[in-house]
Amino acid sequence: MDIATFLIQCLNAVQYGLLLFLVASGLTLIFGIMGVINLAHGSFYMIGAYMAYALAPWVNQYLGGGFFTTLLVGIVLSVLLGYLLEWVFFSYLYEREHLQQVLMTYGLILVFEELRSILVGNDVHGVQPPEWLAGSIPLGEVMTYPVYRIFISAVCIAIAVAMWALITRTRLGMRIRAGASNREMARAMGVNIRLLYRIVFAIGVALAALAGMIAAPVSSVYPNMGAGVLIMCFVVVVIGGIGSIKGALVAALLVGFVDTFGKVLFPALAGLSVYVLMAVMLLWKPEGLFKAG
Repeated sequence: MDIATFLIQCLNAVQYGLLLFLVASGLTLIFGIMGVINLAHGSFYMIGAYMAYALAPWVNQYLGGGFFTTLLVGIVLSVLLGYLLEWVFFSYLYEREHLQQVLMTYGLILVFEELRSILVGNDVHGVQPPEWLAGSIPLGEVMTYPVYRIFISAVCIAIAVAMWALITRTRLGMRIRAGASNREMARAMGVNIRLLYRIVFAIGVALAALAGMIAAPVSSVYPNMGAGVLIMCFVVVVIGGIGSIKGALVAALLVGFVDTFGKVLFPALAGLSVYVLMAVMLLWKPEGLFKAG
C-alpha cells in the first residue's frame, strides 16, 4: 500500500467514523439519559436522507433553493418530529421494561418503512451535492479525494465541538448531566425532567437526521438504509460507554478505522472485525471507554 492509498483510506476511515459519531451521539444521549432502548434510531437517519431528496425541489421552488437551506429545513422538521414522538410515544416508556421498549420501537421501524414506501416509493434515489462541493483534491500524481467527503468530516467535527460546549458549558448541559446521573434528585431540585427528555430526544433525532441528510449524496437514498447504521451505532455506544459523548466520538473513530482497513487488508474477515473489537471491549472494560458526561 503506497502512501497516497494509505492517506485516502485514513480519510475514508475518519469520514465514516465521524458520520457514525453523528448518529451514535444521539443514540447514546437517548439511551444513557432517558434509559430507552430505541431501535427506531436508524429510521431517523433514513428519514433525514429522504428529506434531503424530497425537500430539495420544494426548497428550490418556494425558498429560492440552496443546499444549506434544505439542511436547515430538514433539521427544523426533525426537531419537531422528535419532540412529537417523545410526547406521543416515548414518554410512556420510561418506567416500562426493556422488552416493551424494544417492541414499540421496532413497531415504529415498520411504521416508518411503510410510510416511506407510500410517500416516496421503493426506488433508489440519488442526491446531488452542491456544485461548489462537487470537485476533488489531488492526492499524489493520479489519485484524488472528493471535496464533499471532507465537507462531511468538517460538519461532524463542528457538531462534536458544539455538543461538547452544550454538555459542559451551558445550563441545559448541566441539567442533562444531572438527569443522567440521578433523575429523581434532579427532579427534586426543580428540573423539569419531562421537558428535558423531550429536548434531549429532539436533539437525538435531529443529529441522526442531519447525518442522513449530509450522507445522502455519498450513499444514495434507498429503503431500509437505517438498519445497518443502527447496528454500527449500538456497537459504538457499547464501546464508547452508554451516555458518553466523548466515548461515542472515540469509539466511532476506532470503528471507522477498524472497518475501513479491515476491508482493505482482510476483506474475507472484514464483516467480523468490528464485532471482534466490541467483544474484546466487553471482556476488557464492559462499562465502555468513558463514563456518561
